[in-house]
Amino acid sequence: MNMESGVPERVREAADDDIGPAGTAPRPHSWLESKFLKVTTSPTLSITIDDHQPVAIIAVERYLATICTSENKTPAVSMPPRDDFCYDVTISDGVYQEKWHLDNGLNFLVQRNILKCGTEVNITKCSYIYDERRMGWGFMCIEELFCGKDGLRPNTLPCREIEKKKDPHLPLKGGMKHYLPLWNNEEPYGDIWIQNNIPDVQLNFNTFKIVSLSDLEISWRNRKSFPPLLVKIILKSRLLYFGKKRRKPDVPYQAYFEVADQSGMMSLILWNSVCFDWFQSLKVGTVILLRQYSVKLSYPSRIRPVPRNPQMNMFTTIELSLNSQNPSAIINIVPDKQVKAEWKLPDVKYNFITRSELNSLPHNHSCDVIGLVTFVGRAQRKRKKSRAGFPDDCEGFWLYRWVQAVDGTAEQPFVIQLFASSQPDIFENIHPMSYLVCTQMKVVQDSASNTSATAYLTTTCESQIFITGFHRGQPYITNEKVKRFIRWTKTQTEAELLEKSCIGGYCHFPLAPDTFSLYRKDNKDEIVFSTFGELKKEIEELQYREHRRIAVQGLIAAIQCISDDSIAKGVSGPEPVEEEELSSSPYETAESGGSPSFLLKVRPQGEARQGHDERDTPALSGQELSQEQGPPNPSKRRKTQHDSKAQHNKLVSSKERSFDEESIEDRYQFSEADEQRTNKASDEKEADEGKWESELWSDVNLNLIEHLKYCPLLPESIPRQFDYRHKEFLMQQFNVYPAKLKAKNCQSDEAVDQFKPASSLGYYILTIQDLNHRAAIDVAYFPVDATHPQDVVLRPTNQADQSNTNCMKRMLQRFPLTGKNVKSIHDLNRLHLIFILDICHLGGDHVEVCLNRMYNPAEETNVEK
Repeated sequence: MNMESGVPERVREAADDDIGPAGTAPRPHSWLESKFLKVTTSPTLSITIDDHQPVAIIAVERYLATICTSENKTPAVSMPPRDDFCYDVTISDGVYQEKWHLDNGLNFLVQRNILKCGTEVNITKCSYIYDERRMGWGFMCIEELFCGKDGLRPNTLPCREIEKKKDPHLPLKGGMKHYLPLWNNEEPYGDIWIQNNIPDVQLNFNTFKIVSLSDLEISWRNRKSFPPLLVKIILKSRLLYFGKKRRKPDVPYQAYFEVADQSGMMSLILWNSVCFDWFQSLKVGTVILLRQYSVKLSYPSRIRPVPRNPQMNMFTTIELSLNSQNPSAIINIVPDKQVKAEWKLPDVKYNFITRSELNSLPHNHSCDVIGLVTFVGRAQRKRKKSRAGFPDDCEGFWLYRWVQAVDGTAEQPFVIQLFASSQPDIFENIHPMSYLVCTQMKVVQDSASNTSATAYLTTTCESQIFITGFHRGQPYITNEKVKRFIRWTKTQTEAELLEKSCIGGYCHFPLAPDTFSLYRKDNKDEIVFSTFGELKKEIEELQYREHRRIAVQGLIAAIQCISDDSIAKGVSGPEPVEEEELSSSPYETAESGGSPSFLLKVRPQGEARQGHDERDTPALSGQELSQEQGPPNPSKRRKTQHDSKAQHNKLVSSKERSFDEESIEDRYQFSEADEQRTNKASDEKEADEGKWESELWSDVNLNLIEHLKYCPLLPESIPRQFDYRHKEFLMQQFNVYPAKLKAKNCQSDEAVDQFKPASSLGYYILTIQDLNHRAAIDVAYFPVDATHPQDVVLRPTNQADQSNTNCMKRMLQRFPLTGKNVKSIHDLNRLHLIFILDICHLGGDHVEVCLNRMYNPAEETNVEK
């Protein structure tokens, strides 16, 4: 953007455009353009918008928020803690489509998937920011907003949009050269990544003096320049992102390849912007001619992949580097028709295994698998562990999902943990009934000490995945085990396979070990137990689709059965969530000294309003605010703030009371005579109806400081039977939310709860109270269903009778306790247990909390008292 007399060029152009050419009608009024004109002519370059109107979010894009440092290493720009990334949003008012920057104080809206493409927002404050480190560069910044309805479709979006003059590929702030994918760092995102860089060039190999890898390893130190190499790609890694907060590389990417010729195999690394041009084009089995590469010593600590051909020489002392400059690498892909047999390039080898062989393989064994997909879990995220001594590492997440596939050699399926392998077109389109090939997988085997453990497979850095539609031309299609699998699929009927297929919902893999001592061993680097206060804090810190596993101690206070009929009728939907005003004004203002904020408090789904009957007072979440509602009433906000403060003081005084274990035991002590006077017939009737409460609960419930309610579950938490006719919709529901609004990912008239649950057992709501009787939490527990495709690998030895209508008895038969069985519902009274909870953020203010396993400390000889 060129500047003249301090006024952006677009301001002058817009003033002329409002008039329009002679003899033509003026163009439609643009709300975005009018705010741009107003803010750029404002003395403060910032305005509060009273005449706000809804604008549509077309895209939400993320990039690294680097902190530029001067020579003395003092940060020149201070960033809020943990704000490692910036976000730009593309918005449309019906005339203009503009890209505006999102203030850092609003980042949490994206991180919790509240602000997303397809959402209407009302912008109430914005500013214009000049980048003082760049010539003539400025951008609009959203400082305050509130969200309206979502689910906009492309055909309802404004159609008369004027293309912006800035380069749409460049982030607005910080001078970064590219955007990152929205939910992880390891996938190519945007048009800057070239799909097929295969120029149609006829190469004359007789003019090249080609050197072998073995000769290069011997003579590389004595060479100033290196002769061409002719090699085949044997292995390919996923993208590796190494962006740092206090350093500013233009393109912080690298990718490893293992390449080979007739003499052996060596590592090849693409660096920085070379990844943009070549990562997507270089595939396993591709033959390439390399020139102007560099040679460097290898990192000795790097973990190398296991070669499939044990006779092949491995050159591990040096590695090849391809850079964009010094020197600028030249890569030529050799078409298959030009590859000559006299070059003696090695074949790509595979080590396919069958499901019947899996259980006998050792831990960490490297293998390849093929199978027919029967279950696809939702895409989830796992937070990366921060490295000690690397404070500049940016926050990152692994994106993964659980998949099951059968190959006809065993009754049980392959259980596969698929991490994103920089193949987004494949990862997002995995669905039941597709043929799945996974290469360079690793066996996770712990059956020696954990009898209930199921061997499963997980990806490595070099894993590649392929599904139906992507198999053509792959080297494995001639493998004998692959051919045998194809022959088996031709003997199967589509109806039988569909009946066994399901998608999405809560997934309990991997199941916690048999004993708590094994669980502690597996998590030796982490805090074993979390208090209920720490549990609440961890839940509040979750980001969209982030999954964590936590252990807490407590007692079962109540149990309720939610049948599959209730799920089908929509009982699993969330209760209304109230909106709470957090300040004296709808948004933090400059006078208050606060950062820009969004009028929403994230609360557990179903949590009741303090002192009110939630059935009488339906409440709204922040996402449900519409244009007609407008900002909340100021007098109501002041009253709510006063009431909240009084409530807070009440809670603080409650916490300051002296509680000790003896007083609690005295307070809730029951004698044997009292216990015997319990109406046994009434209890049995209650159990038959699918409800049960402990002896302590009625008294404890009245004195709880906090009760976190995460049940009933959302429809998204229930695994659904797969319907091939609605394949696109179901895949969209259980993928992470897209960064850009497209016709393919638009909202459908369908709803996920219209699809039949995959299990007929429903689920249970367990109320767990802490050991000090101060707090409680409602969690869901899915019993193991031998008929459910996801649970086939967890089939119990003594299956419960599926015709048993007593809900509580059926739960006890499937209770995930180790050691001595709980034979009566009364055995749960005052029984201290250890609960392994899976928590996952589902977007907005919705969090899923499910019970994975329970342990009885009395039967754990190695548990510290």
